[in-house]
Amino acid sequence: MNGRSIAAIVAAFNEEKTIGPIIKTLVDTGIFRDIIVISDGSSDRTSEIARQNGASLVHQFPINRGKGRAVLHGVGHTDASILFFCDADLKGLTVEHVKNIVEPVVRGDLAMNVGIRDRGALMMKITPHLPLIGGERSLSRNLFEKIPEKYLNGFMLETSLNYACSVHGMRIGTTEMPGLTMRKKMQKVGFWRGLMQYIGMGFQMAAAAIAVRIGRLKGDF
Repeated sequence: MNGRSIAAIVAAFNEEKTIGPIIKTLVDTGIFRDIIVISDGSSDRTSEIARQNGASLVHQFPINRGKGRAVLHGVGHTDASILFFCDADLKGLTVEHVKNIVEPVVRGDLAMNVGIRDRGALMMKITPHLPLIGGERSLSRNLFEKIPEKYLNGFMLETSLNYACSVHGMRIGTTEMPGLTMRKKMQKVGFWRGLMQYIGMGFQMAAAAIAVRIGRLKGDF
C-alpha cells in the first residue's frame, strides 16, 4: 500500500474463540507485510489457531505480562513504518474496517487513526465526548517511538499514544466501524469477575491519564 511497509500486531490472552477470523481478515486485506500475534500467557489454543489462520509470527509468553508489554514485544519484531494494533476479542471485523483505519496513515494525512466500534446508535452519539481508548488503531512508527517504554505498560498504551499525538502536534483521526463488536469479559470469565476486570481497567486508565501528564511535566514526552 503506497510502497510503505505495514505490520499488524495482535495481543491476545485466551482468545481461541475469536482469534481465527481476526487473523484471517488481516491476511485477506493483503496489505500487511507482517502479522504478529503475541499470546500473552494464554493457556488455550490461541497460538495454534493464530498460526493456522496465517499469522506470520506467533510468540507465546509463559505468563501474562499485560497488553502494553505484549504490543511492545510485537513492535520489536518488525521494522515496518506503519503499525496496526488490533484486539483479539473482536466479532465482525472486515477487510473494509481494517483498510479504512490504515489508509489515512499510509497517505500521510494522519499520524494515528483510531477505529470506533459499533456501540449502538445512542452510544455512538456519546462516543466523541469520551476518552479515545479503541484498541484498533493505525499509527506511524515514529509516533510510537516517541513514547518512553515505561508509559506502555498495561492499559497505559492507548492513553500514552493519544497524549503523545497531542503533545507533539501530530494529527489524530477516528473511523467508525459499523457492525464491529467484541466478546465481553462477562462472556469470558463470568459476570462478577468480568465486572471487577472492567472496574480495574477503568482505574488503570485513570491512573494512566495522570501518569502521562506528570511525565509531560518531567519532560518525558
